[in-house]
Amino acid sequence: MASWYLGKIRFQKEDETGKLKTTNEAYLVDALSYTEAEARLYEQIVTGASDFTVNSITRMRLADLFAYEDGEKWFKAKVVYYSVDEKSGKEKKVVNYMLVNAEDIAQALARITESMRTMLIPYETTDLNLTPILDVFPYDGSAKEEAIPANLRPLSEVLAEREATPEQ
Repeated sequence: MASWYLGKIRFQKEDETGKLKTTNEAYLVDALSYTEAEARLYEQIVTGASDFTVNSITRMRLADLFAYEDGEKWFKAKVVYYSVDEKSGKEKKVVNYMLVNAEDIAQALARITESMRTMLIPYETTDLNLTPILDVFPYDGSAKEEAIPANLRPLSEVLAEREATPEQ
């Protein structure tokens, strides 16, 4: 299951008149921890500015993310459905947040509806808000493998070597 972190960065950018302007941007990163989220932000962000700072990283609770090829804006949807508690028999409200990219709010609602069409229990989309997120970086699994230094060997080899040599 993905753990999403919302990272906000700040950097200086030159505007049309040549003055330096402070710019804030938000990105969503799939990472295992806050530390990895920060490292991935530094890896992924290309601002044109040589230096930027990560202002904040907060965990974003998302049940699902629906990414489409087109759609520049990211919308956060609040989807509510009701489930029945098996022990007490009472109905309880379950709230999930989802993120979808679209051109406008109508397209975002249509995409949420399309993505949720296979859901067997009734649900309703109660909120749909435009987010400041510029881009989303899901975990791709193709992290570059670092070469093992020559002075390190697998533990199994070291233990086998110890067992083979007699104690003195």
